[in-house]
Amino acid sequence: MNPADAPTVFVVDDDAAMRAAIQGLLKSVGLRSETFGIAHEFLQRKQPDGPSCLVLDVSLPGVSGLDFQRQLADAGFQIPIIFITGHGDIPMTVKAMKSGAVEFLTKPFQDQDLLDAIRQALDRDRVTRQQQSNLAELRKRFEALTAREREVMGLVVSGMLNKQIAFDLGISEITVKIHRGHVMRKMQAESLAELVRMASKLELSPGKK
Repeated sequence: MNPADAPTVFVVDDDAAMRAAIQGLLKSVGLRSETFGIAHEFLQRKQPDGPSCLVLDVSLPGVSGLDFQRQLADAGFQIPIIFITGHGDIPMTVKAMKSGAVEFLTKPFQDQDLLDAIRQALDRDRVTRQQQSNLAELRKRFEALTAREREVMGLVVSGMLNKQIAFDLGISEITVKIHRGHVMRKMQAESLAELVRMASKLELSPGKK
C-alpha cells in the first residue's frame, strides 16, 4: 500500500493520558494515528489522501464534540466520527448518531469495541472515497461531450426515441444516431440502462441540455 493511501486515525481529546492510551492501542494493531488536544489543531491539519476517521471526545475546551461535528459538516469536511465520552446520555447519543456518527462509546470502554468501531469507520470512508472517485471520473467523461452530445444524452435518458429527438432538435435521425453513438462511447456505457444510471448519478434533469 502506498504510504499516502494508508489509513489514518485522528484522535481529538484534551486528556493526554487518554490520547496516549488510544495511540498505543492503535500502534499495537498496526494503525497509524495522529492526536490533538483541541479541535482547532485538527482543523489545521491537511486532509489525508487515504481513508481516515476521527475519534472525538464529547467534552473539549472551547467547543463541544457535538458542535465540532456540526462545524465539520458545515465546512464540507467529510470524515467518519467515533465519539467517546465520560458522561454520555441517551439524547446526546441519539443526536450524534443522527448526525452521522459511527459509534458513541462511554468511558471506560473495551479496547475491542473501539477497534471495531474504527475499522467500521475506515471501511465507510473507503467506500465514500471510492464513490467520490467514480463520480469524478463520470463528470470528466460528461465534460468531454460536445454541447450537442449533452443535449442528445439528456433527451435519450428521458426516454425519447431517436425520431422524437431528431424532431425536437431539428436534425436528421441519422445525425441523432451518430451523436448517440458518440455519447455511449465517450461515457463508456454498454447499454441505455447504464447510461440512465450515469445520468442519475450526475443528477442530470430529464432533457437537460
